[in-house]
Amino acid sequence: MPELILGISAYYHDSAAAVVADGVPLAAAQEERFSRRRHDPRFPARAVDYCLRAAGAKLGDVAAVAFYEDSALKFRRALATWLATAPRGFPAFHDAFPQWLAWKRNATEEVRRNLRATAGDGGALPPVVTGRHHASHAASAFYPSPYESAAVLCVDGVGEWATTSMWHGRGARLSALGELRFPHSLGLLYSAFTYFCGFKVDSGEYKLMGLAPYGTPRYARLIRERLIDVKPDGSFRLDLRHFSYLYGRVMVGRGFEELFGGPRREPEGPLTEREFDLAASVQQVTEEVMLRLARTVCERTGERRLCLAGGVALNCVANGRIVAEGLCDEVWVQPAAGDAGGALGAALAESHRRGAPRAHVGRRADAMSGALLGPAYAAEEIVGFLERRGVPYTRLSGDRLARRVAAEIAAGRIVGWFQGRMEFGPRALGARSILADPRDPRMQSTLNLRIKFRESFRPFAPAVLSEDAARWFDLRQESPYMLLTAPVAAEQCRDGDGDGADADAGDDRTGLGLLRIRRSTIPAVTHVDRSSRVQTVGPHDNPPFRRLLTAFRDLTGCPVLVNTSFNVRGEPIVNTPEEAYTCFMRTGIDLLVLGDFLLEKEDQPPWREKEDDWREAIPMD
Repeated sequence: MPELILGISAYYHDSAAAVVADGVPLAAAQEERFSRRRHDPRFPARAVDYCLRAAGAKLGDVAAVAFYEDSALKFRRALATWLATAPRGFPAFHDAFPQWLAWKRNATEEVRRNLRATAGDGGALPPVVTGRHHASHAASAFYPSPYESAAVLCVDGVGEWATTSMWHGRGARLSALGELRFPHSLGLLYSAFTYFCGFKVDSGEYKLMGLAPYGTPRYARLIRERLIDVKPDGSFRLDLRHFSYLYGRVMVGRGFEELFGGPRREPEGPLTEREFDLAASVQQVTEEVMLRLARTVCERTGERRLCLAGGVALNCVANGRIVAEGLCDEVWVQPAAGDAGGALGAALAESHRRGAPRAHVGRRADAMSGALLGPAYAAEEIVGFLERRGVPYTRLSGDRLARRVAAEIAAGRIVGWFQGRMEFGPRALGARSILADPRDPRMQSTLNLRIKFRESFRPFAPAVLSEDAARWFDLRQESPYMLLTAPVAAEQCRDGDGDGADADAGDDRTGLGLLRIRRSTIPAVTHVDRSSRVQTVGPHDNPPFRRLLTAFRDLTGCPVLVNTSFNVRGEPIVNTPEEAYTCFMRTGIDLLVLGDFLLEKEDQPPWREKEDDWREAIPMD
């Protein structure tokens, strides 16, 4: 019988659980997908329950529980920070110390307490082992990768002390090479600009990345001169006089205001040229640092393959630069690169410490199962929900379903696509997706404003058949997890005319006015700098999604679809058929596909906002 390890990350943001059997990921999910509380930091009780059921196990069958970081060491870092910033740091100390004193300094005891509640039978608990934050990131990056050996780079805000770490993975061993320590953090630098531009820290960084192409990096030199001193090897130090995160309740204060010409943008306030240029500037500096770090770790290890994890590894533009610069032959990014992936990394690290092999290596495939590690719902469960709700539907399957949906998308309709196991990580990859025609120049605006209810500047990603990717994108390798940005291929680019998307953007060709310019044959997934965050779908990836892409190519000649996450602003990606139906009915989505079942909006009964009477739990297979 395989040895099961349960991994847990919790108590900061994006808590998650994962189960590994002899080094192979079986199941993983973020707690937010069950609790419906975005970035839920609490103990992932529902995710643990799902993972154990997916493994066909009870808690007593688990050999060990691995927690993703050392809370006692993290507490010592917090204490050292409070002492170093006294008395100025007293407000932060006053806010946080009671929780640390009560339980956070010994989070593994809190894990045990919650596991006892989960077990519910009074039996003995498995041993709970503690990892290190960056070691969990590194394990999540290297162990599931397809490489026998590789350089490993982890960059985030902060773990216990580490903010950047370098590793060498060989076989089933990971060796630490060095680290940069708090308070000097590339992730916190980026988050400081996220905050200053009016977005939420720990969730709005991707908005800042999406905003960057609208501006020019006119502040980049100022950032290099006044905020961060970067050495040729990528090591760096921040000038902490300009930051407030050491001692305050906010990331930055008066120092930033003096440097950048006024107070921070208020959340939901109008975006100005300053925000565009700030985003462009910090993005440029971040890319420069990541390139130097990547070059250094590859040179130190002598490896031509690089694995990435940590929150900054979700910066797909920086990842794309690493690939484009040819610093190594291949780059593999953990699809759950942030703290949620720490649960999987902790479980993998413990499993391989106990002697599990990396059996997938040599097959040129990673061990992540396409990141499809979440819950799935059988056809009888879906039809049971539809019948109870009295929902009209048509049942199709295989190629018939793919051809029908492809024709609807080609006709300009927007489709909610719900198939198989849910994705682990922040990206929808064709299991819980909203799909549309990338050739429509108004589709970006339509999706942002009518479907997602979010800012009009936000870009959308393309999914493309891997064998056709080179004709559509200048991408040097496959990108199955939508974590690399690449230029749209020259043959698909256009000089630009004025038939773009946003009627409110104005007629100028600066700022949001850039949205009006059509730049390619697939304008809905072409950002204003003619780049795209690409997902390649290979012959063995996600068969239902691949059939749909193939059917769309056969019908239109275009092997590309808009692929965005199946949710609206402020909500997690849908998990259950009920949640998918609710999102379908609340938005401008035209069709919903639940497995083999196709639902048309015009056929549905009138929507009632209060639906507690029919929200029954459907068991997950």
